[in-house]
Amino acid sequence: MDSEYSDSYDMYWGTLGTVRPFSNFHPDRDVTEIVTALENKDTVTLLRIITNRNNAQRQVIAQVFQELTHKDIVTALKKALSGDLELLLLELLMPPVEYEAYRLQEAMAGLGTDEETLAEILSTRSGKQLQNISAAYKEMYEKDLQKEIESETSKDFEKLLKALLNKGCVTGVVQTDIETLSASLKGKKAEAGQWIDILTSRDLEHLDNVLMGLELELGQTVDQIIEKRFSGDFRLGLKILVQCIQNRDAYLATRLKTMKKEIVQRIMVSHSEEDLLCIRAAFIKLTGTSLYTTLQNHFKGDYLQALLAICRSED
Repeated sequence: MDSEYSDSYDMYWGTLGTVRPFSNFHPDRDVTEIVTALENKDTVTLLRIITNRNNAQRQVIAQVFQELTHKDIVTALKKALSGDLELLLLELLMPPVEYEAYRLQEAMAGLGTDEETLAEILSTRSGKQLQNISAAYKEMYEKDLQKEIESETSKDFEKLLKALLNKGCVTGVVQTDIETLSASLKGKKAEAGQWIDILTSRDLEHLDNVLMGLELELGQTVDQIIEKRFSGDFRLGLKILVQCIQNRDAYLATRLKTMKKEIVQRIMVSHSEEDLLCIRAAFIKLTGTSLYTTLQNHFKGDYLQALLAICRSED
């Protein structure tokens, strides 16, 4: 690695992500190769470099590209590439916080709203991460994320998403919370408020104990309880939140199992440096087949090679 960049990276080789810092990182050399690859539409070289550098290193490459060519690397890639591969490489070049803000914006753009993606992101990110994502959203789109959620959702689902966006960590008593949730189900219409309040304001260990206790008390899984007592978007959002509390990796593996291109791409990019190894393990447990092999059965060409590079290896 060039000495001027060596202090910019923490080499956390114990990460649960699949994409890690490239140990022999020379951004000037990378940029020279990228410039030639763009001229020749050499996708193999572009894939090799961009998928084998972590995001912090990609940001340095983008900066050095600007300095050496006086051009924006995103604009250059758009001119040289097209289709699915172009979009994937552009997403890999986005800083992580901006990428999550982008995902939220995409979920609310156009005529329909992607409720599951909204719930997925807000349920799998910490309060601190969501604060940073909200700030990035404001800077990128000149809009307030909470107000956008209010305009795109309604009723109890809106309340749940807003509570998740502003999640804190309030100390609670496990048995008291179990009793509160149980009592909320005894009326003709189940009360959503207690579920929103408790499930968005306690730490994960506490909530896991609450949900296990509730299942023992009622003799049903929490998923079954929610399915019977709630409806609509709120039921969907609550089920996602509960699944993420109980086993986030298993929930994300279930999402990947659909093999829908947009879902697969965005979860893999989003979690590539954080916990994709855990999600891979959950995927093979869920399906009996590795994520690496499953990708090969559903995609092809340069786009497949890019996904495989992010996935990294067979399990």
